[in-house]
Amino acid sequence: MPTRATPTVRQQRLGAELRKMRMAANATTDHAGGLLGLDRTKVSNMEAGTRATSPERVRLLADNYACTDERYVGALAEMAGHRTRGWWEQYRGSLPQGLLDVAELEWHAIRLRTVQTVHLPGLLHLSGYARAVFRSAIPALPTSEVELRLAHRMQRQRILERDVPVPYTGYVHELALRMQFGGRRATREQLDHLCLMSEREHITLRVLPVEVGEFPGAGHAVMYAHGPVPQLDTVQLDSAHGPEFSHDPGQLAKYDAHMNWMNEHTLDTQASRDLIHTIAREL
Repeated sequence: MPTRATPTVRQQRLGAELRKMRMAANATTDHAGGLLGLDRTKVSNMEAGTRATSPERVRLLADNYACTDERYVGALAEMAGHRTRGWWEQYRGSLPQGLLDVAELEWHAIRLRTVQTVHLPGLLHLSGYARAVFRSAIPALPTSEVELRLAHRMQRQRILERDVPVPYTGYVHELALRMQFGGRRATREQLDHLCLMSEREHITLRVLPVEVGEFPGAGHAVMYAHGPVPQLDTVQLDSAHGPEFSHDPGQLAKYDAHMNWMNEHTLDTQASRDLIHTIAREL
């Protein structure tokens, strides 16, 4: 199998999990190579995500590493067997790799939870609001790239429209509701859209009112993507230089607790809708 110059975050994750299994079994790359009929360099490439593998090889390694968690092994085998090009591939070479990785992460998640403190949830954006967000970048993006990012964001929302949509929970700070990206009219339309979308069975939107005061986190946006098994959960953080991803167990536990705190301290869904409607009427 040919090597990849720039593996996706998902491909890197599969390789990292195979390496984790090998290390837990105290096996060497030479041992793994012997099982697969590969040299140690190719095994290292596979564990780095730069070389593809197959479901059969994943299961062979898991058996020899004495990994008995069938759900976990099955999820890894499914990752290895998924070769269909996602819709985001049409943007490869035109948009930053990180944006494609976010779309791929969302597409394969079985549940999503996010915290937003400045912007409203991207998966619930209208075009006018999203365009204003992209136009606020420094350095300024060319109009052509703004429109590419807008098209990409609108397509990301397909996960909420599928026959089996991804369950989505968005925790939003009240201040984010009052930020007027795109002006008063665009913001009012966006808030009305949030309320409409939050009435869908698979979408939960809850607001953290300013009266709560301090809250955990540094104010950055967080997405917690649940994998088919807990070992494959991923956290994605927004930053000025692009999305950052983590699957370190300590970080996963930290951000899972972050989400649980938000769930305990935010308004319930109806009270959240009422507050959003109130803010929209003030515009």
